[in-house]
Amino acid sequence: MVAWSVTSPDLLKRLLSDPRVSKDPSRHWPAYRDGEIPADWPLSIWVSVKNMFTAYGGEHRRLRALVSTAFTPRTTQNLRPQVEKITADLLDGVAAEPGNVDLRESFAYPLPIEVICQLFGIPDAVRPGLKQAVDGVFNTAATPQEAAANGMELYRILGELVAEKRADPGEDLASLLIASRDEYGSRLEEVELVDTLILVISAGHETTVNLLDHAITALLTHPEQLRLVLDGHRTWTDVIDETLRWQAPVAHLPLRYAVEDIELDGVRIREGDAILASYAAAGRDRAHHGDEADSFDITRADKASLAFGHGVHYCLGAPLARLEAEIALPALFARFPDLALAVPLAELEPVASFISNGHRTLPVTFTP
Repeated sequence: MVAWSVTSPDLLKRLLSDPRVSKDPSRHWPAYRDGEIPADWPLSIWVSVKNMFTAYGGEHRRLRALVSTAFTPRTTQNLRPQVEKITADLLDGVAAEPGNVDLRESFAYPLPIEVICQLFGIPDAVRPGLKQAVDGVFNTAATPQEAAANGMELYRILGELVAEKRADPGEDLASLLIASRDEYGSRLEEVELVDTLILVISAGHETTVNLLDHAITALLTHPEQLRLVLDGHRTWTDVIDETLRWQAPVAHLPLRYAVEDIELDGVRIREGDAILASYAAAGRDRAHHGDEADSFDITRADKASLAFGHGVHYCLGAPLARLEAEIALPALFARFPDLALAVPLAELEPVASFISNGHRTLPVTFTP
């Protein structure tokens, strides 16, 4: 499968806001519609799901409206005490370790997954299997067989969750979505219900995991910039914005499709061509950010990025991701003032994904 990779932030913004660009493969990707993309393609779940991620036009507006109220800035701010409590509990767990810990596994990952699981009422017993299945969605190094098995397991887990919530609903967003489906069946098909849960649970935490991972890594390898924040000369918002630009949590996001021929600065993207939004490269664009685009610098004047997307598909969870980082980062560095990487920066390995941009582990040391 071949796709256009768009790395210029200016061109990417134009495409992401262009109504001639769709995310619906059934309508606008002939290769998928005509069966040229094999059923065992490892990235199949990224285009086969039926939710707002792959919807176009009125269908996208309908599906987005069903979950948008859960992620407004106001409703997100109401989660602040909950996020603060989860953060404090996780830091207590880190503090109980003997001074050497994988901070991705013990802090950066469980914080957003706990928030989203509480928000959608995911039972404790379901979470380990769900975590493994969601990780598998982002593993673009998986074989076709592994990807297919992982997809089946993800649908099994969430199918059972829907059945349990339908039989015994709670005061959570999953129950509310199911009630919406049952009361207004024409508004949300059964497959759209499960696929919407896949989207909000997976996308609802992956961005934050990698944002925390890279922000912590950046500050531990740029102590002079950490000192600027701790001394009050710069803010944690500066850290978050620069991290999003410097290391976009989602490097490449598949896929979009040209509804008709599109002329873009002398290049023709033909009708039906697939398009890959390359957010990580866009954040490092030298034409936009100068010769120091590859450097982490919280003092730079322009820290703008497309890390959360642009246009009608702008990430609904962006306010929540920012809230979690605004709470987690200062709490972490206040609790462990001598926090340090346990290995050289060059030894940190990336996750096996061209979509998700993070580290496999983030080993650190601190005084117990």
